[in-house]
Amino acid sequence: MSKVDNKIINSIKVLALDMIDKAGSGHPGIVLGAAPIMYALYKDHLNVLPSNPKWFNRDRFVLSAGHGSALLYSMLVHAGFDIDMEEIKNFRQLNSLTPGHPEYKVTPGVDVSTGPLGQGVANAVGMALAERYLRSIAQKEKDNTKLIDYYTYCLCGDGDLMEGISYEALSFASTQNLNKLILIYDHNKVSLDSKTDITFTEDIEDRFEALDFNIIRVKNGQNYNDISDAITDAKRSKRPAIVIVDTIIGKDSEYEGENKVHGKALAKEDLASIKAKYEITYPSFQLDNELVSNFQNLVLERVNKKYKVWQEEYNHILEEQNEGLHNLINLLEKNILNIDFDNTRFKISDDYEEELRLSNEKVLNLISPKSPFFLGGSADLSLSCKTKLTKSTIMSSDNPLGKNIYFGVREHAMGAILNGMALSNLKVFGSTFLTFSDYLKPALRMSALMNLPVTYIFTHDSFLIGEDGPTHQPVEQLSALRMVPNLITFRPADINEIMGAWEFILHNQCATSLIISKEKRSKHKFTNAKFVKYGAYMIRKEKYHLDGIIIATGSEVEMALDIAQNLYLAGKDLRVVSMPSMELFLKQNPKYEEQLLPRDVPIFTIEAGASIIWNRFATKPEYIFGVNKFGQSAKKEELAKYLKFTKNDILEKISKFLEDNKLI
Repeated sequence: MSKVDNKIINSIKVLALDMIDKAGSGHPGIVLGAAPIMYALYKDHLNVLPSNPKWFNRDRFVLSAGHGSALLYSMLVHAGFDIDMEEIKNFRQLNSLTPGHPEYKVTPGVDVSTGPLGQGVANAVGMALAERYLRSIAQKEKDNTKLIDYYTYCLCGDGDLMEGISYEALSFASTQNLNKLILIYDHNKVSLDSKTDITFTEDIEDRFEALDFNIIRVKNGQNYNDISDAITDAKRSKRPAIVIVDTIIGKDSEYEGENKVHGKALAKEDLASIKAKYEITYPSFQLDNELVSNFQNLVLERVNKKYKVWQEEYNHILEEQNEGLHNLINLLEKNILNIDFDNTRFKISDDYEEELRLSNEKVLNLISPKSPFFLGGSADLSLSCKTKLTKSTIMSSDNPLGKNIYFGVREHAMGAILNGMALSNLKVFGSTFLTFSDYLKPALRMSALMNLPVTYIFTHDSFLIGEDGPTHQPVEQLSALRMVPNLITFRPADINEIMGAWEFILHNQCATSLIISKEKRSKHKFTNAKFVKYGAYMIRKEKYHLDGIIIATGSEVEMALDIAQNLYLAGKDLRVVSMPSMELFLKQNPKYEEQLLPRDVPIFTIEAGASIIWNRFATKPEYIFGVNKFGQSAKKEELAKYLKFTKNDILEKISKFLEDNKLI
């Protein structure tokens, strides 16, 4: 390794250490151990343009070990990305471009938010899957085009590979043979609590041999040349590849090789000693401008050669009459997804009755043929969730354009892989049972945090699935989803509301969950797809005098209408409100809520799930009808009686409450 290479690597390290020192927190261990890996990537391999960080044919880089953010930010500054030194000084501070873990759409050069270990590995798998899918679309339109042709690199550590999601995702990557995925493993044998000899002793090479990865080992993690050569080999692979780099955490620090250096700022004396060893004498947050400028020019010269060739083809495509490629460019550059879906075009007979999951499947298959950029799959439950795209095929290494993604029994990886795909502007969905949403909650949370257009279809939405028993009967999951910031949750009552939910999903860029029943439901007379975007609306208006209001969602809307009719015959006039999306309703003008839900009348709520979240709307806690305990394995009718959630149970209580209210 040349002296110049060594100087730049040391400069990258020291700037990152200055950031951690000023913030008083951070992770110096990975900075000192993995800087040569980052240098090799950015100097010799990553095709990225600091002047155009959103270039859609750039290589993707995922720092799955997101605690190493200071190292990434320092590398980006050295590579020439537009990050002011004041932002570097504000590492980990409020509203800075340099948050404690990398965040999507915050820092130039950061392709994905990372931090929860293992998520980034699965995101990288999704990015590689998206690259292959988009490349296949482009090549279908034009033979041998290089419009889409990039690698996805992921730097991970021991913690990432301990997390189960990484194994799920990498198993999927192997099955799909994603040969443009390159995993680089910072193998320092240390985690936060201890060395890994007491927590993580499996033979990694054996694991990845079983996964059928191409395995390349670098025994000297301080030698940039060896690392670069290994990455070159990985790029030639016909299989997904892992480059295992043996590194030393906290190299050259007082606690070299120890867990103490993982997540704590270095002592001032230790930092000074490292700077002296590296012969860096200039003040903190200053760089050797000539050294850095020469490095940036070297990187630009390498990347510009490839970019120039790509730009020529890109310009030719813009001049050609190729609608498919133009649509692809519009998607990737401007995030324009033209899916012409209008529920008013579909006529539904008045006697329509069907399981809601089948209604949702019909809508999915109305949407899918309208765009190649709408696709998705299931965690081995497409036959039960009814999410198969019937006019398409199954995605595989031999059939990369299949739109049905078989994720296998890998809910957590499915969510994170979908995030990786959505980062390429694809409109994607994944499906499983609602009770299993717990398996993928961390990935769903990241969808919401990044505002990615991922739709989670959760079926089998209540105890009404009966005999499968309490393990499969969701109770608290629906409320938990509603508590996730940025996530819009829908629980439609019938096919009209399903279409309204999809109309919103297709025209908005946000994470959504779609809660679908397997119960048979007819088309309700007064449901309206166009009103779903308001979150709640009236489906039964009082005829003479407003005695009360029932709010219901999903399957319980039909129950609410029946109860209101029974009460009307008994002389009590109630309004019924369908609330397919609590989140959208709470975004409306307060006047809309005042008109729909006047507070001077009793308000009741009915939903077959945890009740506490409904305190926001119900007049009294006892006016909330929900399910707050686990069910049992039984026929749904018996179970409804056991849970006291039958129409007659609720009708009797509401009738009594209304009588009591009259006496006050």
